[in-house]
Formats: sequence, C-alpha cells, structure tokens
Amino acid sequence: MPRRRLLFNLLFTATAATAFAADSGPITLLNVSYDPTRELYREINTAFTKRYALEHGKPVSIKQSHAASGSQARAVIDGLDADVVTLAVWPDVEAVAKSGLVRADWQHRYDNQSIPYHSVVVFVVRKGNPKGIRDWPDLVKGDVEIITPNPKTSGNGKYSFLAAWGAVITGGGTEEAARAFVTELYKRTPVLDTGARAATATFSQKGLGDVHITFESEAHLEVDEAGGELEIVYPKQSIRVDPPIAVVDQNVDKKGTRHAAEAYLGFLYSPEGRAIIAKHHYRPWGDNPPPPAAGEAWPAIETFTIETLGGWPEATTKFFGEGGVFDRIYQPAGR
Repeated sequence: MPRRRLLFNLLFTATAATAFAADSGPITLLNVSYDPTRELYREINTAFTKRYALEHGKPVSIKQSHAASGSQARAVIDGLDADVVTLAVWPDVEAVAKSGLVRADWQHRYDNQSIPYHSVVVFVVRKGNPKGIRDWPDLVKGDVEIITPNPKTSGNGKYSFLAAWGAVITGGGTEEAARAFVTELYKRTPVLDTGARAATATFSQKGLGDVHITFESEAHLEVDEAGGELEIVYPKQSIRVDPPIAVVDQNVDKKGTRHAAEAYLGFLYSPEGRAIIAKHHYRPWGDNPPPPAAGEAWPAIETFTIETLGGWPEATTKFFGEGGVFDRIYQPAGR
C-alpha cells in the first residue's frame, strides 16, 4: 500500500475511533433557549429521547437553560457549553455565529432558514376586557397601563416593540407617527422585565397593568394558568415571530455530540415534533400545520415580517443599538 494511503487510513481510523469513543457513552445535550419555551422543550425532550434510543440504541438526556434571549446568547459566547441554541431572534444566533462557535451557514442547515415554527404578537387582558382593548391604537387611550419586556434584553420585547412600530407603518403611517406611538406606549409601561416569563409573572401574578403584549404561545399558557381571569385579544395586524435554531458546532465537535444534536433539531420538523409544537401554541412551519388541539384552528391574523422594517441587521442597529430609537424614546419611571 502506498505510504500516503497508509497514513490516510491510519489517520482516518484514529479519528473515527476518537469520535466513536466520545459518542459511545451516555449522551447529554444542553439546549440553551429563551424564556417562554420551558414547557415546549420539556415535552419535546421526552419524545426525542425515546425516539433517539429506539432508532440508534443509545440513551440521550437533554438539559435546558432558559432566560432572556439576548443574555442567553451572551452566556454561550462567554462559555456556557451549549450543544444547540434555540433562541428568540436572528441577531442572537448570529452573534453566537460571529463569535466562531457556530458555522456561518447555520441558516441553511435546516428548512425554512432554520426556523421550525412561528408565532405572532398578541395582547392578554383582564377578564371582560374592561379597557376595551381591540387593536394597537387602544393601547394608548385613557389610562391603559402596559406590561412588556425590555427590548434591549428580550427577544419577546424586541418583537413587541417592532409589532407596535410596524402596525403604524403598515397602516400607512409615517416614521414620525410610529415614533410618537411607541413613545407613548412605553410611557405607559411601569416596569420593563428582562425576559418574557418575568413579564408574564408581573402581569398575571403581581396584577400590574391592563394589557400584556407577548407571544401567542405565552399568552395561551398565561390564560390557561389564570383560571378564567385573563383573555387573549388578537389585534388586526401583528408581526410574525421567527425563532431560529442552530447547532453550536465548536462545542458538539469537542464533545462528540454532533449526531445527537443535529437529530434533536431535526426532530422539530418531524410529524411528532410538529404536533408537540402546535400543542403548545407555536405555529409549525410548513404546509397544513397541525392544529393546537383536535377541533381547534389557528386564529386568523394579518402579519408582516421583519423584512418590512428593513431586516434584522438594520432593525437591530436602528431600534435597539446604543443610542438607537428605543434609547431615545424610553425614560424609566422617576426620571
């Protein structure tokens, strides 16, 4: 055998043996996600681990980490040993990619630009909707008080801000009108929690505010747990929420968990995964998405996307960057 071929075979064998050794023991994955997905991924994890053991004969366990999307991205960049990230907004996954932990082609490795499901921004109101909130203009009438998370730290907060701004623009309003609207909206926000789940607790458990701006999935969980004391209101138009996913390449290659990590994210696109996603009121990507429950249908709502507002790179700098629109319009209470 030629020496070059022999060296190649020896190198390949050694590499394969190392990879097998790393992947032959118990497999543990860490999914670093955003605030409201605890319940979704708890059920996804149970179903996936059963499926993976059945198909590959190897046990796998999955740990979860949840916090505001922006802080989760920073934690991974700073060393949190994630195998996958399932974050709320494109800029957070892209930040992890720019750190070198995720390959630059991450958006093209799963269907729909690595977005397995969508959501929309909706309103949660008190029983009977005493403030008569039906659409975006109603948020700045009378003495309405609003709860929504901080758009500087929370993906939910970013989408809520963009939904409010975009509702004005897509309705034919000017940027000046949009700025005036969000300025008034945040004047009515007594507290800005860092993440979506904390904002949910502020509204539903602490009883602050008349309306909570949040994702559809979180709204359903909030209403279900409130025992009839809260209701969901769908505005006429809202932004489509597109939470992306990615394998953290540098970490899975170091740990030998790539196969399981890729299969885990791929499971989100499977019929079983899509049914679980729908059950938790996230809208699965693709044609004929399964309903949230038997006999139910997805409420119709007009949507626009982040591209309507220039796309994520432009919107991030313009609205949420240092000295951007939000910094200029928001004055915390007491200032």
